[in-house]
Amino acid sequence: MPVTVLLVDDEPLVRAGLRAVLEAQADIEVVGEAADGAAVIPLVRRLRPDVVAMDVRMPLLDGIEATRALLRSVDAPPKILVVTTFENDEYVYGALRAGADGFLLKRARPAEIVHAVRLVAEGESLLFPASVRRLAAEYADGDGNRAARDLLARARLTEREERCCG
Repeated sequence: MPVTVLLVDDEPLVRAGLRAVLEAQADIEVVGEAADGAAVIPLVRRLRPDVVAMDVRMPLLDGIEATRALLRSVDAPPKILVVTTFENDEYVYGALRAGADGFLLKRARPAEIVHAVRLVAEGESLLFPASVRRLAAEYADGDGNRAARDLLARARLTEREERCCG
């Protein structure tokens, strides 16, 4: 069975690009799209996706609040992969605290986006490398929050990330 994905982003071009990248894979199917976090819960209940690829900044309900609401109100919720343009630590921490399973920048290569969807669908966690370094530094300093520690403990790091950050 393919990994099913719901795309949530207020930019139609971004949704179309993500759809094209993901649907080029035989094992991934985009089952729906939404332009705002406010539409996520009803769509998840109806479509039952494995993964929600969620933007952070949207007009009515942002991705962090939508993630929090989704995980609080849906039985057996999907995995949440936050995909954003903004390399902002507050967004990373907010997404982690809300319960997101991964955080990826939109500038990631298509293969990285596909890999990220597959990884979170399998129950793994994912952060882009710069976030891993900052979270690792915060954790090493003893100031890391529980969400950061939990995510770092679950994250599957590459050998290179292990050498620099692990």
